[in-house]
Amino acid sequence: MGINPQHQSIIIEGVKKTLGQKESGNLSRYVQAKEAWKIRKTFNREVKSAFLMILGIMSAGFGLKGFLIPNKLVDGGTMGISLLTNRETDLSLSLLIVLINLPFILIAWQQIGKIFSIKSIIAISLLALVVAIFPYPVITQDKLLIAVFGGFFLGAGIGLSIRGGGVIDGTEVMAIFLSRKNSLSVGDFILIFNIIIFSVAAYLIDMETALYSVLIYMSASKTVDFVLDGIEEFTGVTIISPHSDEIAHFIKDKMGRGLTVYSGKRGFGKRGESYTNTDIIFTVVTRLEISRLTTEVEKIDPHAFVVMQSIRDTKGGMVKKKPLAH
Repeated sequence: MGINPQHQSIIIEGVKKTLGQKESGNLSRYVQAKEAWKIRKTFNREVKSAFLMILGIMSAGFGLKGFLIPNKLVDGGTMGISLLTNRETDLSLSLLIVLINLPFILIAWQQIGKIFSIKSIIAISLLALVVAIFPYPVITQDKLLIAVFGGFFLGAGIGLSIRGGGVIDGTEVMAIFLSRKNSLSVGDFILIFNIIIFSVAAYLIDMETALYSVLIYMSASKTVDFVLDGIEEFTGVTIISPHSDEIAHFIKDKMGRGLTVYSGKRGFGKRGESYTNTDIIFTVVTRLEISRLTTEVEKIDPHAFVVMQSIRDTKGGMVKKKPLAH
């Protein structure tokens, strides 16, 4: 028995509508799941940031009250200005920490971002509160131990706060702001700023205190680098060679590292102009693996062009070594 064409069209329309509703429902569930995943991801990230900042504040407070403040030593940056002013005027250190950092946070509000500034305000206020009320024990009166470990805990606090998304010392904010208006780098401005602080410390107190303050600053800055860069300092390596397949095989199968291959053209080199197609390898290794990689590349192609640069951080991709087959 045949189906009436009119009835057939009604059935087809009904099927289409049903399928459309199913697709719409599936899409809606997908969007909801994706939004839920984003919220969960954001929540986890903010919890981690808050934990790192609290840990950093407690560490910096320990460095200040357990080492620097009882022994009248100073550090570099805005923390150094606060400690030096507190020593010479007996004003509340907690109040000085907030007031001296406040102009730099206002600069950060305009130059870096509101979220960063709000986190920094909270971190600096909490540090001031910790310094005011938290009963840290005085660890030692040995100035060398104070310089090393006081700087270590203070630097760890600064580094953890930065990883948490804020700062407890506004020196770098000022340096970033000034470097955008001048030819000097951020590091140059921080160096000049600290030289001025240590010079003032030598004039107001004595040269010995200023020299110990330099040691504190060096210990703190190295600890900040360690906290931000991690134990494994990565290096990006770019390799240009006609034997790219063999080199890529060694990196992937012998070293267990990921790599990216770009398609490029050879330009001007020792052999003159040669615009031939070539593969360009890029990989990320630890500094302990650089020697092994460069030695093997030299064995494969003594004329390979190798460029290395320091990597501050990595995200995504295969940076950790994969297990090699035995």
